[in-house]
Amino acid sequence: MPETSKTLKAIDPVWDRIGDEARLAVQDEPLLGGLVHSSILHHKTFEDALSFRIALKLSSGEMSEQMMRELADAAYRDDPSLGAAARADVVAVYERDPACHRFLQPLLFYKGFQAVQAYRVGHWLYRQGRRDLAYFVQMRVSEVFGVDIHPAARIGQGIMIDHAHSIVIGETAVVGDNVSMLHSVTLGGTGKEDDDRHPKIGDGVLIGAGAHVLGNISIGYCSRIAAGSVVLRDVPPCKTVAGVPAKIVGEAGCSQPSVTMDQLIGAS
Repeated sequence: MPETSKTLKAIDPVWDRIGDEARLAVQDEPLLGGLVHSSILHHKTFEDALSFRIALKLSSGEMSEQMMRELADAAYRDDPSLGAAARADVVAVYERDPACHRFLQPLLFYKGFQAVQAYRVGHWLYRQGRRDLAYFVQMRVSEVFGVDIHPAARIGQGIMIDHAHSIVIGETAVVGDNVSMLHSVTLGGTGKEDDDRHPKIGDGVLIGAGAHVLGNISIGYCSRIAAGSVVLRDVPPCKTVAGVPAKIVGEAGCSQPSVTMDQLIGAS
């Protein structure tokens, strides 16, 4: 009886699909062949590709690409949850952003996705006690992507930040799983106190463009915050709030507002 091979290829449907899409992209647009090969096809794993993209984007005269790559590689080796969260983020962007038609788009082109993955490396550094390096990553993410996330903030998986311009997430903020937010969102504090001073965003919350959530308040799961709102008080689960200051104006409209991305009050 022939011996069964003990070497099996790891099952990674997200990475396999990105590879298939990358090969088709090179066929369709040969001028992007160098970018696609260096960013995707050259790498054996999704984590390797993420490390390459993070290093390429965040390196500067102050920190070489090789050094940034080594930091990112170390993070992914030490904490497999970083890669798992990134895969969930890719799927979230693909499912929720109507402009996203392939899994490879967030990895190659979307600064919201790239900024969140770089933040995750900075958060790993922060948890390792390497706080100055974590602050350096925060600085570079802000400079390159226009997204300012404190490395101590805690962010779940399945995150979609659409357009991702002028996003601010403070030090003690907590963002749950499957949260969607649009550009110019602030999760900020309300004073100079050095304690737990930032919002706690529940799972499945949808935060509209230009919304500001301020202070150590809780936003209940599967709620909606309308664009341009200023939220200063707790929001119960499954509600819609709007206004300055924000008030409850109705139910969330559906069971998963962060997935449907329906931001029209009263349209559900």
